[in-house]
Amino acid sequence: MSLSDPSPGEVLFRARRWLRDRPDRLIGRGHPAGDFLHAYEWVVLAERPGFFRLDVHLPEHVKNPRGQLFGGFTPTYVDLVALLTVRAGKDLSEWGSSWLATTNMRIDYFEPVTGPRFVIESELRKERGRLRFVETRFLGHDDTLLVFALTTMREVPFTRALGDV
Repeated sequence: MSLSDPSPGEVLFRARRWLRDRPDRLIGRGHPAGDFLHAYEWVVLAERPGFFRLDVHLPEHVKNPRGQLFGGFTPTYVDLVALLTVRAGKDLSEWGSSWLATTNMRIDYFEPVTGPRFVIESELRKERGRLRFVETRFLGHDDTLLVFALTTMREVPFTRALGDV
């Protein structure tokens, strides 16, 4: 571990600050990407281990000039939700001594995301060793598939140097 790497205790302390403060919310304030996406306003519609169904707000600052979700911000939604999906149904004390590093993400765009709200469903599809595979879908009001994403993450021990996945 280098001098700039946070300790495992510091990582968990930071996570504690932004974890949900209400059971109907995915996340609280204080997470940089979550705050950017206004994730503290998202409503948890369904949750079970390895699964979330969320009612999501589409902030103005992530829209393109046509009023649609700018495609470049889509991975931010996918990454944040996929990482939390792996931990769904687990208390912070059950996160163990590792963090998750996204190693691959594939996104297919089928229809524009126009909001003002939409649904995200995310499910942990496979765990193998240190790898986690998550499927994330953005759905319209009538359950129309808007975006489909697959994310691969690797569990990395807190004691491992940053950038060394």
